[in-house]
Amino acid sequence: MPNTLSLSGSPSRAVVIYSGGMDSFTVLHRARREGYEIHALSFDYGQRHARELDAATWVCQQLGIAHQVVDIRAIHGLIDNSALTDASREMPEGNYDSDNLATTVVPNRNMILLSLAIAQAVNIGANKVFYGAHGGDHVLYPDCRPLFVEKMNAVAAIANFEAVEICAPYLHSSKQAILADGLAMGLDYAATWTCYRGEELACGRCGSCRERLAAFTDNGVTDPLAYRG
Repeated sequence: MPNTLSLSGSPSRAVVIYSGGMDSFTVLHRARREGYEIHALSFDYGQRHARELDAATWVCQQLGIAHQVVDIRAIHGLIDNSALTDASREMPEGNYDSDNLATTVVPNRNMILLSLAIAQAVNIGANKVFYGAHGGDHVLYPDCRPLFVEKMNAVAAIANFEAVEICAPYLHSSKQAILADGLAMGLDYAATWTCYRGEELACGRCGSCRERLAAFTDNGVTDPLAYRG
């Protein structure tokens, strides 16, 4: 158990980048159980699956966690070359693979979000920023790879007078392992949203849905989220 008390004896503060998906949902609860005073940040960057923000808001309200949805849609035109931010593009289906899901990469997304989260951390006196990068993302998303986290941590240590540590507790874990950890904590994943399409029901066919469903199958439990037939 890390030391989560400040010099005053009160809980240390941490910022959690909380998308509303199952990975960040697990990270949020893990940081909370470790005793941090959580400040959750969600970002509206014009993503097609913006309903994940509703899931994030609901969870934080239920837990009484400080939460802010930051509207950065003004930069949408800078990052719209992605199937996740351009509704006119076909959403690829199938399992995670660099050949068929490369179009879902949002340019520089995590560097942008981490920069903003680090700024808030300095602003409120937090010394850690958590985000949900995991091992399954390494093949596709450069900003979820260990080298990216290492380099961003180096920058976060010198970008301000106060050093901030970027924590990615599942950086080397699979989706199945993340879910197993969350289930061991008794988490209800009905309170998360994963589908890239952001429609009324999850599609079950996009890479994000398929990875989620495989994680539940591998853990021998049924996904509580509703999927269209």
